[in-house]
Amino acid sequence: MFNVVRNEPAPTSLAGKRKYDSEDVWDALKKVFHKKCYICETSAPLEINVEHFVPHKGDEDLKYDWNNLYLSCGRCNNIKLTKFDDLLDCCDPDIDVVRAIKHKPPLTPYARKLQIEAQSDDDKTKLTAELLNRVFNSEHTQNKAYTASSLRRKVYDQYNLLLKQLNKYYEPLALPDEKDIAVERIKLLLTPSSPYSAFISWCILEDEELGPMLHDCIGIG
Repeated sequence: MFNVVRNEPAPTSLAGKRKYDSEDVWDALKKVFHKKCYICETSAPLEINVEHFVPHKGDEDLKYDWNNLYLSCGRCNNIKLTKFDDLLDCCDPDIDVVRAIKHKPPLTPYARKLQIEAQSDDDKTKLTAELLNRVFNSEHTQNKAYTASSLRRKVYDQYNLLLKQLNKYYEPLALPDEKDIAVERIKLLLTPSSPYSAFISWCILEDEELGPMLHDCIGIG
């Protein structure tokens, strides 16, 4: 999960309360969420939904509330359903969802599990971590196990991009300009538009040298 800045005004179609997923809503959500699922951070997933962050349960105000509409992939939306309806809000500027939950990438493409760990004991953080564990590590059905394995491989591919830049940065014979280029490329992997940026962020947070250097690039929506 990544920090999101909802910097688009409410789409005009919502005022009529006829459809909450009109074209202008889709366009605005794609800009706000960088075409990523807000839960798993998959970019341009095959199936994408306009999701109600808080289930509206027939409440017309909630149903058409711009601040309650999020972009999620079909898989995450299916896993979330109604059980996970009191999560950390990635659009809340007062909540750093990246630092709230540790995301550790797999060490191999076919790792059986990712490390997802709440960094505090409050209920919202623990529930959000539980959802993310379900998303990335679920084995309760054959379908969920298969898709979770595929998702972990995608996270690993992004992590591998980071490893290549880390190797260039820490190469003993690296020239200053080569190190600078590696840092700039790492910054790209930390941006909210980049897939699985929370995993990349935690790799950098725990790096003794790059963590302090790139501190201000982590968690920016």
